[in-house]
Formats: sequence, structure tokens, C-alpha cells
Amino acid sequence: MEEIHPPLVTDQKDLEYGYGLAYRLAREQLARISDIDGICLRSGVRCQAEGAAKSVVLDYLNQPYRVTFPGIDITIVGSDQEVPLRDRILILHYLAIAKGTSLTHKLIAYKELPEGTGYFRTFYLRAIKPLVSNFGTEPHRLMEVSQKLGAAKADYGDVSVTIPAFSRVPITLVLWRGDEELPPEGNILFDSSIPDYLSVEDINVLCEIIAWKLVKLLKEKRS
Repeated sequence: MEEIHPPLVTDQKDLEYGYGLAYRLAREQLARISDIDGICLRSGVRCQAEGAAKSVVLDYLNQPYRVTFPGIDITIVGSDQEVPLRDRILILHYLAIAKGTSLTHKLIAYKELPEGTGYFRTFYLRAIKPLVSNFGTEPHRLMEVSQKLGAAKADYGDVSVTIPAFSRVPITLVLWRGDEELPPEGNILFDSSIPDYLSVEDINVLCEIIAWKLVKLLKEKRS
């Protein structure tokens, strides 16, 4: 199945157009898949039927979302809040791309992903650096605030947590405190099955969203 994701753009107008186009293409891609039960099976989400309409309910960053067919409308279950565009794209890509691969429980770094080596600097600046800059001197805070995203404690570095971004996409965040000789550092690890669920650009966007959600939660806790 072809993976559709927004182009790498830097201008804000181009960025908005790129994500808008990606969303339209993702809706069209998912609408072409008639086997909704198969989508549910491959992505590990719940199918629901209401008369002639069908919907799937999935957990994304510890919040339930509903995708209704055939119109491919996305809503937050129990909320009238609008779903941000980037989140909508990620949800649709996950449902359309998911291959149903079982978790391997083998963690890999970003550079081990397809195209990961070439995009690592961008990924570091967008996702890892915000975590290190905001949590590096107080890594224990990561455990506190990440619980809002459904995180569980992991056993890497000085502090690490695993966040179930989707039911089959766990994201593990790792921090090292640093010392007098070395500054704080961090990393983000993935189950090796992740390419069967998201493209490398989707992974970039997802990890950036997670990082800044955590930074926002940290600032709210401090205020």
C-alpha cells in the first residue's frame, strides 16, 4: 500500500498547504478500503456499527477517537473539541498503513528506521532536543507528566517511559541526567515493527507532537 505523507516544507503557507493536501489524500486512501473489519484487525482498534454507518474507535495518546465511514470524519469521543490537523493525518495514516504485524519487543533507534540516518538531525531538533532542554536537569519530571499520555515506566537510561501512541505503536523516551563532564542527553526508541504502521515522516511528526505535549504539561505543572 502506498504511504502518503506531507512533503518536507519550511514556509508556513506551504506547510499548511502540505498538511491540508496530506489530509485530503489520507481520507481518499482510507475511503478506498472497503474492508473495515480488516482495518480493525490490522490496527488493533474497535469496530462499531450504527445502522448503515460504521465507525472505528481507537486510542491515540491516551484519548479515544472515532473515525466514521464512509465520510471519514474524525472526532474525539465525548468531546466537541476539534481534532488538530496533524493528529487527524496520523490517525488516518495509522489505520490505512497498518499491516497487523505483532510487536517484536525489540527496540530500535531512529537511525535504524528506513531513511532514518538521513533525517536524524531534523528528528533530533524536532523531537529529542525539546525533551532534553526541558527535562534534562529534572528527568524525574518526565515520569510525572507523561502519565497523562498513558506512559509506563521503562528501564533505560536514568529515566525512561513508554507511551502507547497507538495500540501497536509504543514510543519509548529515554533521558540521561549528565554530570560535570557530560551534558544531559536523551533518545527516542521504537519497536522494530513500527515501519509496518507509520512512515518515517509520520514518526517525525508523532514524536514532535509527543515532545511538545510533554513540555506543555511540564509548564502547566510548574505554574
